[in-house]
Amino acid sequence: MSNPMEQFVVKPLIPLEIGGVDVSFTNSALFMVLAVVVSSLLLGFCLRKRSIIPTTAQSIPEGIYEFISGLLRENVGVEGLKYFPFIFTVFLFVAFGNLLGLFPYAFTFTSHLTAVGALSIIALLFNIGIGIKKKKIGWLRTFLPKGIPFALAPLIVPIEMISFLSKPFSLTVRLVANMTVGHIMLKIIAGFVVALGVAGVVPVLFNSCIVCFEIFIALLQAFIYTVLSCIYLGDALHEH
Repeated sequence: MSNPMEQFVVKPLIPLEIGGVDVSFTNSALFMVLAVVVSSLLLGFCLRKRSIIPTTAQSIPEGIYEFISGLLRENVGVEGLKYFPFIFTVFLFVAFGNLLGLFPYAFTFTSHLTAVGALSIIALLFNIGIGIKKKKIGWLRTFLPKGIPFALAPLIVPIEMISFLSKPFSLTVRLVANMTVGHIMLKIIAGFVVALGVAGVVPVLFNSCIVCFEIFIALLQAFIYTVLSCIYLGDALHEH
């Protein structure tokens, strides 16, 4: 049985070093590119023949569009629809990253803290920029909500800052943990299939069930990541 942790090793495909810094093109970078390319091609293919009465293929991107716009209206408000492209991109990137990782010999970049953490930090910086753009200097009230006596600022401000900076951490850990655990289970059970030989039919059936469950988890985690991103965007836009 092979080591179930081997599937998470980042390997350089095109070694490259600039100024002593390793900037190699890795298997992780490859599947990030694939997530963008595959999602773009799939949407383009589904929308190649648009009509007033949508076909089955056209219904897929339209359904995703309505789903994301509904999340924005519910968690941010109508004002949040102007930021639809960013949230839509985040959802597709995470969803396809999760799903592509389920294919044999694929790499799941959403199981790595650095990849998901970078995306979460980008989302945090995006929210900060939106908040400052709308509220100007009033954005600093984020760390001292209205109604709190100024005398409590030395206590409240550090707590609010820690809570604010923990947002990308919570986004990252939840997604990484779920993707990592699921793939480890698949690898271990697949090892039993090989070890048991003919009797491995039971693990095969069990693994098939887990794969179906992992597809559900992959989409669910993309949904949760997107919902939390919408909530944090709403926090940046609205007073509390």
